[in-house]
Amino acid sequence: MSRIGNKPIPLPAGVKYKVDGNTVLVEGPKGKVSALVAEGISLETAGGELLVKRDSDRRAALHGLTRALVFNAVHGVTKGWTRELDIVGIGYRAEMKGKGTVVFTLGYSHPIEFPLPSGIEVAIDPKQTHLTISGIDRQKVGQVAADMRSLRSPDPYKNKGVRYSNEKLKKKAGKTGAK
Repeated sequence: MSRIGNKPIPLPAGVKYKVDGNTVLVEGPKGKVSALVAEGISLETAGGELLVKRDSDRRAALHGLTRALVFNAVHGVTKGWTRELDIVGIGYRAEMKGKGTVVFTLGYSHPIEFPLPSGIEVAIDPKQTHLTISGIDRQKVGQVAADMRSLRSPDPYKNKGVRYSNEKLKKKAGKTGAK
């Protein structure tokens, strides 16, 4: 039994989907997103909701996965996905260069230029230490946020670096009184 796979996906007004082979194209007010549909899994509409069905119990493992991917696509074309990053450290900051490049100053000897993929937008606050990454594809938004975080991962000793806004760091003690 797949608890996630059996949950219906609410279809808001203005959202259409089309199944083509093993992919589903979801279209909404913010754009189009495609998601993979596993073999043996089908989509049905009933009462303004999208139901994900499987043909046999052998497909139980892919049932919940497919439902989650389709839900992420529906949510993305209606509300969109966002990730927030904080930059912590003296002199650490980010700024936009043109429309598609973010320039990071993270304590290295050179600034780091980060080109944005298509469909991703970044908003930077006036203090240049808080970034909001948004887009309609959840996987792409998360990957861009992870790539930006990896430019200067949070340091457990000094608590400096690029981190997710909701990330809690455990500060480690440094060397203790070597004599």
